[in-house]
Amino acid sequence: MRLKKTVALVGMMGCGKTAVGTALARRLAVPFLDSDAAIVEAANMTIAEIFERDGEAFFRAREAEVLARLMEGQACVLSTGGGAYLAESNRAVIHAKGVALWLKADVDLLWSRVKHKTTRPLLRTDDPRATLESLARVREPQYAKAELAAEAKPDYSIEDMVEVVVEVLSRRPDVLERD
Repeated sequence: MRLKKTVALVGMMGCGKTAVGTALARRLAVPFLDSDAAIVEAANMTIAEIFERDGEAFFRAREAEVLARLMEGQACVLSTGGGAYLAESNRAVIHAKGVALWLKADVDLLWSRVKHKTTRPLLRTDDPRATLESLARVREPQYAKAELAAEAKPDYSIEDMVEVVVEVLSRRPDVLERD
């Protein structure tokens, strides 16, 4: 298989962008990049620290810069932050340079994956489950603008999810060419 353009994984926190993306990149023998990790490295601060010190608007501006830079390189698998795809300018960059793939997961599955994490600044609220539900309601119509989607199921392993994603990608010969 040969990946012909960058696959930007989009979706809610906890949908598997990093875990599935890492395994997918390994399977396709391409680099795995993570926009959040690139921001953390450039700022030498955690995302939570950036949010706390500089605010969400500052973070989103840096996120857009990093995303544009990462989309310029060779074809790869790119994990984007949960809010990155909400911005029209970020969607335009992804669509122009690669393809967006939404990792869809229902709120119950997402909650089971994020409820014990302390690294999610948007969930630092009195009712994090309700916050997650609200974020999903607002964000999912934007994620639905992705060209491709793969649905996660609670009983899927990371490898199962990679198989689902490869199947979805292989329907697009302009994205993934099978030997």
